[in-house]
Amino acid sequence: MKPATGATPLIAIAAAAVDTETTGPDATKARVVQIGAIGIAHGKVVRQPRLDLLIDPGEAIPSEASLVHGITNADVDGAGSFPDAWTQFREFVGGRILVGHSIGFDLAVLERECRRARLPWKKPRALCVRLLATIANPNLADYSLETIAAWLRLEIAGRHSALGDAIAAGDIFAALIPELRKRNIRTLGEAEVACLALSDALEAGHRAGWAEPVSRPQAPAFQPVDPYAYRHRVGSLMSSPPVVVKSTKPTRQVIDLMVKRKVSSVLVSDRGAPDQPIEEYGIVTERDLLRRISSDAERAFDMPVGSIATRPLISIRAAAFAYRAIGRMDRLKVRHLAVRDDGGVLVGVLSARDLLRLRAAAAIDLDDTIEHARDAAELAATWSMLPGVVRSLIGEAIDPRVVAEIISDELCSLTRRAAVLAEQQMLIEGHGPPPCAYAVLVLGSGGRGESLMAPDQDNAIVFADGEPDGPEDSWFKILGAKLADMLDISGVPYCKGGVMAANAAFRGSLDTWRARVEDWVRRLRPQDLLNVDIVYDLRPVHGDTTLAAQFIEYAYDRGQAEPVFAKLLGEQMTTGNPFTVFGGFQLENGRLDIKKHGLFPIVATARTLAIRHGIRERSTRARLEKLIAHDIGGERDMKAMLAGHAMLIGFLLAQQTHDIYAGIPVSNRIEINALTREQQAELKSLIKRLQSAPDLVRDLMFA
Repeated sequence: MKPATGATPLIAIAAAAVDTETTGPDATKARVVQIGAIGIAHGKVVRQPRLDLLIDPGEAIPSEASLVHGITNADVDGAGSFPDAWTQFREFVGGRILVGHSIGFDLAVLERECRRARLPWKKPRALCVRLLATIANPNLADYSLETIAAWLRLEIAGRHSALGDAIAAGDIFAALIPELRKRNIRTLGEAEVACLALSDALEAGHRAGWAEPVSRPQAPAFQPVDPYAYRHRVGSLMSSPPVVVKSTKPTRQVIDLMVKRKVSSVLVSDRGAPDQPIEEYGIVTERDLLRRISSDAERAFDMPVGSIATRPLISIRAAAFAYRAIGRMDRLKVRHLAVRDDGGVLVGVLSARDLLRLRAAAAIDLDDTIEHARDAAELAATWSMLPGVVRSLIGEAIDPRVVAEIISDELCSLTRRAAVLAEQQMLIEGHGPPPCAYAVLVLGSGGRGESLMAPDQDNAIVFADGEPDGPEDSWFKILGAKLADMLDISGVPYCKGGVMAANAAFRGSLDTWRARVEDWVRRLRPQDLLNVDIVYDLRPVHGDTTLAAQFIEYAYDRGQAEPVFAKLLGEQMTTGNPFTVFGGFQLENGRLDIKKHGLFPIVATARTLAIRHGIRERSTRARLEKLIAHDIGGERDMKAMLAGHAMLIGFLLAQQTHDIYAGIPVSNRIEINALTREQQAELKSLIKRLQSAPDLVRDLMFA
């Protein structure tokens, strides 16, 4: 179990709900007579195992206390001492976050008991459901367990027993997670910071002698990584072309071929040729052959190799980073992966031997867990690993644009897995299988490969057949809503602009999307084209990729053929003036929105000119490089944008990872005073230059 950080979503933290019963309400004098605890995982209370311990306090239990919790001196006669109970409690809790109602009281009495018994004490990381409920609903009459439970429609059993109250606190915590998400509190760090802002409640607890119920989030220790697996893609490591044999070929001949070619596996298909869809192939490895010879030596050599091939073939995209291949091999316990292009066609083979150049001590913190997550909570847990990797890669001076590509790959994988899980939910709920072929698309920065640590949902669906509001569209509307909900729970919030397949404007049949393109290119008002441009950044992540390819080809063809369309897109480039009359930055709480004033004009310039001039690249970097190669725009201006693009992404990633661990909601604003004077000067120079980006686009529109 990896320790929780400020970046860990509340739904993904491993926690233990705890409660104590004592000899009295005064935390400075009370002795513990009972400890109860129960686990919380994936946002749900785990009913077993549980902890329920009576403790002999070593002194008489006042009758007033017994009237509350029902524990008498006779009940604890012969019970264990606190040190015995503490050992069991520590073993049960482990490194989990503690959750409780008014947990500052429990922490205070536990600390006092430890000091009295001369046991080591280190304050555990904790959350108080009383404070969390105050944040989630500031209008409750009071914040007792009963009142909070009634608001959340929960039933409480075993009130004023340690285990009963621990279970109640756990159930309340689980029910509060979606309520807190509505208030943009998603992570452990954000919850801690929000609780620490409740100064009146904290001061009241302090006066009563309670411990601080939460701690201020801190960034974990820096973990260096070997950047090789994050720099290289599978396509640069694979063996290509792959060795493919016909299914009918005798095993003896295949063994001879493997020895001659010095390969540890061959792919098998009926055609015996590469460049076909990945589904047509199986694989035979050295180990497969040895096992078959061992079990059936007399016939093994004459068997057709297709009879011992493993299917379906496990594959990975050529564009995937090496860390993904390492994770997939480790998860599935295989040593070979077929490699496919974005269209699903076989292009190579990757073996564990190909990855030996990776240093043995490489820290592959991002693995393949997204691909087999069972629910949104597991997706959230995997997504929460990303900030640590990003922080380490920035520390290793990896090109920020490459780091953004890694984030984008994870976002696309998350969206793909969420779509698979949403489709499974559709079957379970009786909606049936998809009515026709379809593809889920990631748009905007995720599609361009330029995601940062504050992504929201920009997605769409294209399906093969059906009219708006028809039966097919109705099915995909429900799927889109489930996809949006799952992504929101996983840590990728709903798009404030509504760019989600759950909304009618961002789903439709291929014919519907083509009709929309025709409508776009004939629009005469820029305000009618809101959110249209990011569709040109699309990347298919699930389903039939040919549908996406047909759509984007049509969109580019029509966009290039109608110059007025690209011109109107260019006219939407309003960056605003971030400078004061004295030339300094206009800041909000010491921060500047560098996406609005910096990244947006660069991205929009590259995209608009790419549409106009038929450049089919997807990333801003590739678009600018193609514009330079085609001598469109001054080379000096384009290169300045290229360099500025990398610089701005680097500034934002550094700020965002800092904010995530500090429990500060992630945004596109950076703290200017955190930059060096040289960096501030570079930023100011770049943004001043970008003020003329709309004019540059206008001049180049008909170049």
